[in-house]
Amino acid sequence: MPRRSLLALLVLAASGWGAAQTLPDVDAPVLRPHLDGHVCEVGEPPVARSAAEEARFAMRARYRTVLPRFLARVPDEPDAVLVMPVDGVRVAQVADTWGAPRFSRGHEGQDVFAPRGTPVRSATPGLVYRIDDLSLGGLSVTIVGGAGRRYFYTHFDAVPESLREGQRVEVGTVLGFVGTSGNAAGTPPHLHLGVYEGDEDPCAWNAIDPLPLLVDRD
Repeated sequence: MPRRSLLALLVLAASGWGAAQTLPDVDAPVLRPHLDGHVCEVGEPPVARSAAEEARFAMRARYRTVLPRFLARVPDEPDAVLVMPVDGVRVAQVADTWGAPRFSRGHEGQDVFAPRGTPVRSATPGLVYRIDDLSLGGLSVTIVGGAGRRYFYTHFDAVPESLREGQRVEVGTVLGFVGTSGNAAGTPPHLHLGVYEGDEDPCAWNAIDPLPLLVDRD
């Protein structure tokens, strides 16, 4: 399967890739019309302490403008389970690190260790909201699934060339390949899986523990 490496994405970014955000594919039906015209509130922007943070905050702001269009095109019900996304790994092999100390905050997700280059597959149906190399985790893919939950897959070594923002994915669609990009540099290769959901504000990013939802792939 042809892959886009982190270096390739950096070259694309330098040439202007990602400056305009991609909307969901035109054949993605509107399932929640009350969200289609919603506007995410924009609070006071955080103070960037570096050029990398400035680029990251600007990226998040750009994507936030199109988030409601994705939220409108997924079902009301959240996904009941997350199918193990990493090839060859069983749920019992995942050490629970939810809330463990990570830099200045608790760990907002679970780490799934596997050899570098192991395929990572979508744990749910959904829409590809974001493919980026500016997140703290490095090369990342974010999927919007049922009830607007966001599934954040990061530390990739590469992503498939065919994967694009706005497209629909199903359980088992390859999203990327295990690596150590971003703040995973120097650690054993692994996937970081984060899950976020809204509240009364559908645009909110509230982290929830993915481990209780994970089930083994048949």
